[in-house]
This record gives sequence, structure tokens and C-alpha cells, in this order.
Amino acid sequence: MTRTGNTDQAEAWNGYEGSHWARSHARWDAVNDGFNGPLLDAAAVSGSDHVLDVGCGPGRTTLLAAGRATEGRAVGVDLSAPAVDRARANAEREGVRNASFVVADAQVHTFGDGVFDAAVSRYGMTFFGDPVAAFANVLRALRPGGRLAFVCAARPGDNEWFEAMASLDGILPLGDFGTPGSEGMFSLSEPGLAGALLSEAGGEGVRAERLDVAGNWGRDAADAAAFLLDSGPGRHMLGQVGPLAREEARRVLTDRLRRHEAGGSVWLRSSAWLVTAVRGGAPRG
Repeated sequence: MTRTGNTDQAEAWNGYEGSHWARSHARWDAVNDGFNGPLLDAAAVSGSDHVLDVGCGPGRTTLLAAGRATEGRAVGVDLSAPAVDRARANAEREGVRNASFVVADAQVHTFGDGVFDAAVSRYGMTFFGDPVAAFANVLRALRPGGRLAFVCAARPGDNEWFEAMASLDGILPLGDFGTPGSEGMFSLSEPGLAGALLSEAGGEGVRAERLDVAGNWGRDAADAAAFLLDSGPGRHMLGQVGPLAREEARRVLTDRLRRHEAGGSVWLRSSAWLVTAVRGGAPRG
């Protein structure tokens, strides 16, 4: 049994949500791959680095980190067993030998003190029940002077995919989906919040910069709408209404996304904070 401080998240990511990400990993990478370069550059991953990837999902960023740390290794950790299974399969398929994966909750998992040179995360640091404890645990896993870089969502309204979903208000019960500070991917969306919590956890040299990246959400508006509504939140909201409302939601969302069609794809802007810090205690001189 995996030790966890986040029982609800463990249940979600080992249920439909995790299975959805595992089977749709290529599509989610098409949405988020624009963050990979800035993230790994910010963590300065290279050479013989030992790298921790928090909330690795099906392993895209872990494998890219392993490709940069050619003389080192990369370890991906995620609550989701289906996602980690997919990550291991992806590593095997791509022939990446210096990457490994662990099913664990990064908030409470014992990584060891000073094991890694760098830690990265693409949208995996926003689901903790106690973010300060989680950040402190990840920082503890870094050597003194080790680098932490992660991407977390900026305010909901700055994301075009969220604006599209918000067009369904009154058709689907959106609830607190997308409320800044609420549990989930927007928990750190308020400007300065992630940096403040990271500083409280002991991070030094904390910085945050805004990134805006266009992602490919589908081949056309209907395909992108189906993908959004098949995700965990979309599926949950559809399940609370009858067939007429479900059909209306698909029609309205498809119409809303047509303006983003270009060149056989649907491109939507995702806005995020790139947050960086180091573990204190590096030797001087």
C-alpha cells in the first residue's frame, strides 16, 4: 500500500482520471509539450545529474530529463499506478535505460536526504493537501544547492481552454471548477502564492515567471470538445446532467472552439507560472 497524505487525490488518479491520462498521454503531451524546454532549462538538467520528476504522469518529462542527464538518471514519481505503468512502458519502448518510476506520494515519500541534483514538475505540484510539507519534502531530497523548477497553472481566465469550458456555465454544473485557490490544478494560480509557499518550505532564491504556451488540443473543434469533455472534470460534470444537456454542452463547446481551428489542429493558450528555487546550505566560495 502506497503511503499517502492525499487520499482523495490517490483515489482519483488511480481511478478514471489516472486511466484517462495513461491512455491519452500523447494527446496531453501535445497540449503541454511547449513547457518542457523552459522547465528543463530552468532546472539546468544536464550531464551526470540525478533528477526527480514530481507528478511525472506517463513519463514524458522524466524521459526528456533522462535524455539531458546522459551520465546520470531520472526518477519519476506519481500517485497514479496507471500513469506509472504507462511511463515504464514508454521508457521501454523508447529504449531509455537511465529512467525509473515509483508509485508514491511526493508529499510524504521518503526519498532520502540530498539524493538529487535537480527536481522538476510539469503541473504535478498543485494537488497536495499540504503544499508547504510537500515542497519541504522535495527540497529535502535535493543536495545543498540543488535546483527545483516546476510549472503550475496561472489564473483560470488566462487559459483559453478554461475560457472555452466556462462557456458551458448554465448548461453543466461547473461548481468551483477553476476557482483560484481551490483544490486541484488551480490551487497555486494566484500570483505570488506558489513562491510564498515555497519560501515558507525553505526554498531559497525563489522566483516565478509567467509562461504562455499554445497547445494542440485536437484535429478539429469537435475532436477537441470531445477530448475536453472526456477528461476527469468534464466527465464528472456531464454525469450530473441528462442527455439533452450533455448534447447541448457538446454542441456549444464545439461551436466555441471553432475560432481556434488552424491548419488541421485546435490551438489553445495555456498560461502558467514557472517557479524556481534552490535548496539552501550550498558551500560558499
